[in-house]
Amino acid sequence: MVSSTEATPPVETQSSGFRWIQLAMGIVCMAMIANLQYGWTLFVDPIDAKFHWGRTAIQLAFTIFVVTETWLVPVEAWFVDKYGPRVVIMFGGVMISLAWVLNSYADSLTLLYAGAVIGGIGAGAVYGTCVGNALKWFPDRRGLAAGATAAGFGAGAALTVVPIASMIASSGYQSAFLTFGIGQGLIVFVLAIFLRPPTKAAPARKKQLNLPQSKIDYTPPQVLRAPIFWIMYLVFVMVASGGLMTAAQIAPIAKDFGIANEPVSLAGFQMAALTFAISLDRIFDGFGRPLFGWISDTIGREHTMFIAFGTAAVMLLTLANYGHNPIVFVLATAVYFGVFGEIYSLFPATSGDTFGSKYAATNNGMLYTAKGTASLLVPLASLVSAKYGWQAVFVIGVGLNATAALLALFVIKPLRRAFILGKEAAVTEPAAQDARTA
Repeated sequence: MVSSTEATPPVETQSSGFRWIQLAMGIVCMAMIANLQYGWTLFVDPIDAKFHWGRTAIQLAFTIFVVTETWLVPVEAWFVDKYGPRVVIMFGGVMISLAWVLNSYADSLTLLYAGAVIGGIGAGAVYGTCVGNALKWFPDRRGLAAGATAAGFGAGAALTVVPIASMIASSGYQSAFLTFGIGQGLIVFVLAIFLRPPTKAAPARKKQLNLPQSKIDYTPPQVLRAPIFWIMYLVFVMVASGGLMTAAQIAPIAKDFGIANEPVSLAGFQMAALTFAISLDRIFDGFGRPLFGWISDTIGREHTMFIAFGTAAVMLLTLANYGHNPIVFVLATAVYFGVFGEIYSLFPATSGDTFGSKYAATNNGMLYTAKGTASLLVPLASLVSAKYGWQAVFVIGVGLNATAALLALFVIKPLRRAFILGKEAAVTEPAAQDARTA
């Protein structure tokens, strides 16, 4: 017997344009928290130069941030499902400001780690709320909506990488933490006032036969008992670990390769290789999230995963062999992040398709904790690179992404369809028999 309730009949009470406004505000909120993860790499070496704590010790703050950001999302998402997005995002705005203000004054690893905890709580509150809200507003376009929302997080840092780098160079990293921390938090707080959930579910239309969507709203405990959830979780961890490592370590990697300050000219632009790479990475990352979300709405989630994960493996292999070339470094990392960021659109969309809309924020929040699990490998990357070089780290990433691509197509795809069709049959068949005997 399936204890889940049938999905609420789809009725829209708000205009179609209103949900796009909600989506846009969520994207801006996501852009405001992007630097907490993707801008972090700019601060690692300046902090080390000032206090000489060592990269590994400093990068532990990044791991603490990601773990806190992800593993508390289910709790924060529960508040969203129960009370709505406004109060949770307001809280997140305050916390992300407080985190970077604390970082600006941190003169010990203890304070740096405390800032990471506070920032993680705030970023998770904003991230989980915005993605969950997008899934509720757009059950008919989950891939695109989740991708566009995640794009704010992926590309948001692209707008501020150069200003932050310039402020660090001219005024010190403390000023950058303080100025951008206050500004980002204030914008999130103001936008939170206008965010709200749909009063009724929007229509969930099946566009393709290869895009099955559950008609049942599964509760979080039911989701945790489903084997398909844990297989998706495993694949998420495998892919996320390489991307988080590269995002956190891209500046140290470029410095160790001896190309960080090498000039690179592409498409009429000339910058130092590291700055160019980070800027282009954020643009490609942001563009790739809605693009792959839209593609997955068309050809299916798992086929899109196979394409993206396979491409990521090829790019990491390229970096392992030719990453010492500045142009190759810039282009390969850009393409890699262009296909890496799609996990933040594909997995939320897949979760919504598989487990329904009613508890979408909480269920996706539980799956999102895989990012926190993957972040535990980031400090290990520093240890592996110190002993075997960055090439060994990239080769490990190649193996994880290639395996994830095969699992998506040959394991997740058949099991997920069997789960959806089997559970729906268990609910509808007794109802059909009752109708025939009535």
